[in-house]
Amino acid sequence: MAAARTPDQVMAFPLSRRLFAEFAGTGFLVATVVGSGIMAQSLTDDTALALLGNTIPTGAILYVLITLFGPVSGAHFNPAVSLVMAIDKRLSWRDILPYVIAQILGGLAGTFIAHMMFALDVVQFSSHARTGMAQWFAEIIASFGLAVTIFFGVRFREQSVAMLVGLYITAAYWFTASTSFANPAVTVARAFTDTFSGIRPVDAPMFILMQLLGAALGLLAFRWVMKPADGQRESQS
Repeated sequence: MAAARTPDQVMAFPLSRRLFAEFAGTGFLVATVVGSGIMAQSLTDDTALALLGNTIPTGAILYVLITLFGPVSGAHFNPAVSLVMAIDKRLSWRDILPYVIAQILGGLAGTFIAHMMFALDVVQFSSHARTGMAQWFAEIIASFGLAVTIFFGVRFREQSVAMLVGLYITAAYWFTASTSFANPAVTVARAFTDTFSGIRPVDAPMFILMQLLGAALGLLAFRWVMKPADGQRESQS
């Protein structure tokens, strides 16, 4: 979610290896989200404690996964991130569809793996309702903030992007009404778990639309803020 690389940096690895990184990274991310939710709910009836037990592992695994896979694929693990990276010319447009497919398949694998680890039915459909203007708006804000964190992080603190993203998602779990899905692949995967972290399949499309919108707005904000600074620097060079 993502340590955005330039096209030349990403292309240093063959597409097959980059797709494996996106598949594995998204899989571990979702396995952590779903698995920690199952574990938390089994240990406490306190929703706040369960959410905390879901939040900390998610932020931690993001730090690990972005650090490990960022140099290989950019560590997007998120179709919305891949899309804005392509718009910003940090990812080739021809790689978008393969990236998204790898991310979605990885997310589904992560859900199924979590179910198997906890001896649950492998394939489930969530009954957890997540809908309404407040939650949709929350997904715009969550995705906007994620995109801003990534782009400004890469611009000013590239070596800290993994930490920045992990901390941002940890915070966004708590300050957004939706608990910050901010990721279409994760949203699809969470529609297939009827556990603490699930979302009803019928609610997923609107979440995904809001996530794409929020990420696009985040890119626009970054470009608007940085254009004067970049232009000034170029004029001085």
